[in-house]
Amino acid sequence: YSLELDLAHPVVPDQSAYKVLSTKLEIKLRKEEGVRWSALEGDGAPPLPGGTPAAGGGGQSGAAVKGPYASGRDWSKIEKTLAAEAEEKKEGEAALNEMFQKIYADASDDVKKAMNKSFSESGGTVLSTNWNEIAKEKTSV
Repeated sequence: YSLELDLAHPVVPDQSAYKVLSTKLEIKLRKEEGVRWSALEGDGAPPLPGGTPAAGGGGQSGAAVKGPYASGRDWSKIEKTLAAEAEEKKEGEAALNEMFQKIYADASDDVKKAMNKSFSESGGTVLSTNWNEIAKEKTSV
C-alpha cells in the first residue's frame, strides 16, 4: 500500500517518527511552525495561529474552530474535571471507608488477617490490627 499526501504545512523530518504496530501504523510529524492546521492536506490556506480562525477566511471570520478531536469534545477539560472530582474531600462514611481501605492496602499480612478475622467474627462491630491479640480467641461483639 502506498499513500502520498500534500501536507498543509512543512514538517521537520528529523524530528518526526513512525511505528508499525500489529493493527495500525502510527505517524508523528513535528510541525515546522507552532500553528494550528485547519486540515492535514494543503489547500493553500494560511495556518490558524493559536487555534483561532484566520482573518478573512472565506467570510467565516469569528466562526469557532472545531477542536482537534472528531467528536468535538475537549478531552483535556474533561480530564481536568475528573481530576478535580477525585481531589474533592470525602466526608462521613465515605471518608472513613477510604481510610480503612488505605490502612488495609498498606498493611502487613498479619494486620490484614487481624482486620479480616475481627471484622467477620464481630459482625462488623470490631476492627483490630493486632494479630497477636485477635489470633488467641474469638472476637466478641
